[in-house]
Amino acid sequence: MPTKSVVVGSAVGLHARPAAIISEAAGELDSEVLIGIPGDEAVDASSALLIMTLGAGKGDTVEVSGDSEADVDTIAALVEKDLDA
Repeated sequence: MPTKSVVVGSAVGLHARPAAIISEAAGELDSEVLIGIPGDEAVDASSALLIMTLGAGKGDTVEVSGDSEADVDTIAALVEKDLDA
């Protein structure tokens, strides 16, 4: 399963707005993508509520994984952006 470690780029972390943008993008993909804090259980990236439960702040490292490397890269790129700007 492709996995990529990325640093959260949004100033507010993976909170409401960034989580909504990420979950919307994940929902449009053809494969399931998971986001998690290393060492903890990963959550479904298509759920903004579950993403917010991670409590990931700006600068925290999260792992993005899934069956499709392209889909993992798509979500990882969003996590790295400042989506609250």
